[in-house]
Amino acid sequence: MNRPVIIGTRGSDLALWQANFVKKRLESLHPNIDFAVEVISTTGDRVVDVSLSKIGDKGLFTRQIEENLLDGRIDLAVHSLKDLQTSQSVGIKIGAVCEREVPNDALISRDGVSLSELPEGAVIATGSLRRRSQLLAFRQDLRIVDIRGNVPTRLKKFDGSESDAMILAYAGLSRLGLSERIAEVISTEIMLPAVGQGAVAVEVRNVEDEITAMVASLDHDETRVCVLAERSFLRRLEGGCQVPIGALATTDGREVSITGYVGALDGSVSFRKTISGAAGSAEELGDRLAEDLIGLGAGRLLDDARTDSQIGSFG
Repeated sequence: MNRPVIIGTRGSDLALWQANFVKKRLESLHPNIDFAVEVISTTGDRVVDVSLSKIGDKGLFTRQIEENLLDGRIDLAVHSLKDLQTSQSVGIKIGAVCEREVPNDALISRDGVSLSELPEGAVIATGSLRRRSQLLAFRQDLRIVDIRGNVPTRLKKFDGSESDAMILAYAGLSRLGLSERIAEVISTEIMLPAVGQGAVAVEVRNVEDEITAMVASLDHDETRVCVLAERSFLRRLEGGCQVPIGALATTDGREVSITGYVGALDGSVSFRKTISGAAGSAEELGDRLAEDLIGLGAGRLLDDARTDSQIGSFG
């Protein structure tokens, strides 16, 4: 290729870490090609004073980047996989899923106390209804408050607040060298992560064979299989930021195991199940798990959650 390959990304510290991680990997594999990072502002970056669940979630952090990709202004796009819609825009595909970081959520707290050690009625900050639901399912006494912003912004807000604790993804803290702020890596028995949490996705245009081949060298088979199952689960439930859904798949290369969660916004009712199957049927497995939870009663919870989030009754 006789021109630089342009990598599109959001401008947050974490997004830039991810884009530069991909850039360095590509440079090491293709030393004769120049790569450059271009920052693109998204709706989710610009609207920072409203809860994500109140402004919708379809493409909040990806739409403008994907538009630039389709228009040919960038050659590939790097995202936190959990931000991607479960179906790609026409003309775009996921060219690679990089090896996943630890997918768990992490607790930041005053004096380093754990989730179980927090005092009764403790205030926990999170912008996620998924985290809200699972926190309240674990401890009904907790008080949950909303917080928005990128990782450094949330840490600064937390430090200046009266909240007792805050929940962030372990991956973001680790990648930004902020692991010392973690009081506890929360067990997935207590809190399942967002679909794709901890994984980095690289999108490419369907027609760009040279770019597609180049990016494919970054793909991590086991991570891709796991997120295929998780995204199929989420797609069947038609969920996103407005509904409390969590999932995590693991694989040994032959078999995939996936656990899914759907809960009420106040954590009073929840459904959780684990199923396993052949790695080659990861998508079918995720779809079947969703059907199982719907059969148990999760469909009603999802309908209620969508209605509540639209009218803002979750608080």
